[in-house]
Amino acid sequence: MTSRQHAERNAAEMKDLLAYLDARPWPDAYEAARVHYDSLGLPVATDIGVEPVSVNGIHAWWLTPPECDQDRALLFLHGGGFVFGSLVSHGHMAAEMARQARCRVLHLDYRRAPEHPYPAALDDATSAYSWLLERGFKPGHISIAGDSAGGGLVVSMQVNARAKGLPLAGALVCISSWFDLGIHGDSYTSREKADALVQRKVVEEVARHYLNGQDARQPTISPIHADLTGFPPLLIQVGERELLFSDSQAMAKKAQAQGVDVTFEEWPDMVHVWHLHFHRLTSGREALQRIGQFVTDKTGARK
Repeated sequence: MTSRQHAERNAAEMKDLLAYLDARPWPDAYEAARVHYDSLGLPVATDIGVEPVSVNGIHAWWLTPPECDQDRALLFLHGGGFVFGSLVSHGHMAAEMARQARCRVLHLDYRRAPEHPYPAALDDATSAYSWLLERGFKPGHISIAGDSAGGGLVVSMQVNARAKGLPLAGALVCISSWFDLGIHGDSYTSREKADALVQRKVVEEVARHYLNGQDARQPTISPIHADLTGFPPLLIQVGERELLFSDSQAMAKKAQAQGVDVTFEEWPDMVHVWHLHFHRLTSGREALQRIGQFVTDKTGARK
């Protein structure tokens, strides 16, 4: 396929996706938005094992693919602005990540705002990481991945884990991530009309719910302000059309400046967390394949 044919295919697939989503508008009330977001989730593929598990009192799913290296695990932190998102909305994506990474995925149902504002999600994510270590997974064989708010939580949780004396993971994956709850960045203006999925008013609303009066500049809230020296290899994927594009760009630049092994990928014409729509988007499947390869390369997969 030529580059032109590739671009034309992506444009046609994106047009179909946006038409599908436009017919299902996002509700204003957060309770209704949670139900709506879950309704967009797909069933987990039938060949992926799903085992409900309690992780220090937090509900989660163990997702096991047909080809599985039992020595490795991936902790997945879903997106949704710390307010939306669940096991249901992201289960199909987390399961496909398990398939591509060829390891078990711990898909965590962390507590959400406004009922449970900061630091509830941070504490739950840190607790889940500690749970994996306690079960004998070597830190270098653990990867942590997340999308949107969950992508920011990947980094802020490792900041928190290090402060508690825990070893760092072997690899981090951040998809369409929200690294700065202070809501800065040129893309909030320059890409406002290009992003059909995320609106600034929604970002501001969920930030208010999660912060609950806390200072957004705290590194465990906005990891763009964290010291990342000594952090694991980091894969950052972001779509060209994203309102949050500047967050990913700024995090990649900061991490590289502090000596982190960073792989930064800008995906042409893609929108926020296009991976969720991998059944519709070839680029969604390709991005998940890239994540799987990165994880297996960095966390010591058996040959």
